[in-house]
Amino acid sequence: MRHASADNDTVKNTSLTVTDLFRICAHCERLSKKDIGVRIPRPLGNGPSRFIPEKEILQVSKVDARTQSIFEEAFSLGHLDNISLVMGFHPQYLESFLRTQHYLLQMDGPLSLHYRHYIGIMAAARHQCSYLVNLHVNDFLQVGGDPKWLNGLEGAPQKLQALGELNKILAHRPWLLTKTHIESLLKAEENSWSLAELIHAVVLLTHYHSLASFTFGCGITPDIHTDGGHTFRPPSLSGYCVCDIANGNGALEEMLGNQQVAEVSGEVEVLMERMKQLQECRDEEEASQEEMTTRFEREKTESMLVATAEDEECVPSRDVSRHFEDPSYGYQDFSRRGEHVPTFRVQDYSWEDHGFSLVNRLYPDVGQLLDEKFQIAYNLTYNTMATHQGVDTSMLRRAIWNYIHCMFGIRYDDYDYGEINELLDRSFKVYIKTMVCSPEKTTKRMYESFWRQFQHSEKVHVNLLLMEARMQAELLYALRAITRYMT
Repeated sequence: MRHASADNDTVKNTSLTVTDLFRICAHCERLSKKDIGVRIPRPLGNGPSRFIPEKEILQVSKVDARTQSIFEEAFSLGHLDNISLVMGFHPQYLESFLRTQHYLLQMDGPLSLHYRHYIGIMAAARHQCSYLVNLHVNDFLQVGGDPKWLNGLEGAPQKLQALGELNKILAHRPWLLTKTHIESLLKAEENSWSLAELIHAVVLLTHYHSLASFTFGCGITPDIHTDGGHTFRPPSLSGYCVCDIANGNGALEEMLGNQQVAEVSGEVEVLMERMKQLQECRDEEEASQEEMTTRFEREKTESMLVATAEDEECVPSRDVSRHFEDPSYGYQDFSRRGEHVPTFRVQDYSWEDHGFSLVNRLYPDVGQLLDEKFQIAYNLTYNTMATHQGVDTSMLRRAIWNYIHCMFGIRYDDYDYGEINELLDRSFKVYIKTMVCSPEKTTKRMYESFWRQFQHSEKVHVNLLLMEARMQAELLYALRAITRYMT
């Protein structure tokens, strides 16, 4: 498989690239101030995340050889960003994520490279995610994208402007998507999309909508080479750099000091006991289909009553809002009082039986890559809960995944939705709904308020589940609409 490439004539290396800047720090001698004649930028902030102590993230690459190897490879390509550093808690997933993202952005596909990055900008902007917008603005320009497109969506080609409606609906209310929306793109009089191009665009949109959720959910800070990510002031004693992580430099032992493990209260034990009781109830008797349906409808209704955030409505900045239309359009609950929207039954249209084959047929290999990523996120386990070992967490992981799909109106006939209320408390539900539906409103207080006795690595694991469940939910609605158009 060969790499897609930009026209060499359109890429002008007239100054130091952001990748070069990304590799510079006090401990890195590849480039020096004397050699290149520029001031040396240093990270601004305390590590890759506002929510997770940097010493815990730094420790990951020291104790896990697999993570260290992934970091080294990504660093050598200039792609070791803060998202990857936080995902490094879970190297098996990180490998799959990086492989999929690389394929979507760099390998052969229906869309040109600059279109791919511009669609990433459009998708991230819907959630006001300046972190991802800035990353892809840089990448868009590096592959020869027209700077005029960055002045606003109205400056982009009509073909991309037409994608704005699909972007808006998928990001906030995917259940409203119909085959009419698909037809308007595929049968436009001018600048129409091909089916293969549309599948590529849909995967990119859902990828970056969900990645925006992860970015806000983990409090990711700007990378050193982007706006708001660096300073030229002298480094502090605790300043970190990505090449310290990739190369194993730095006095981590001193940084870690005498790390104290928080005493675990009864929170974890209570959750484990509930899991045990639910398993015993499963073994004793099985609810009727009628009761299962009632429990799903009850959970769907209750999910509408969960507030996404206490904060005031976020107003997008001009730098972000220029990349999308209708900024007032946002998440609304699946159905309002007096309004009925049919439930999406997975038994009628599922990723495994329908979506996977459609994607793979129109965008070869991508269905396989996505399926692997979904499976890893869903099945990932270390059989631990906080300090407890040998715990089967499958019931809890399924409850989290199915709760997210329930918020999107997606139902699994074989799942007892009564388990969700037993396993997910209100503070956790508030975090989940905010992070999935209105991620720009996620706060550090929300992150700290759920699962207070769990490790940060376990909370990152939760965020991976939320991200992938959200992506799959969006994909199901989009792919079902495309299938209906095709038939």
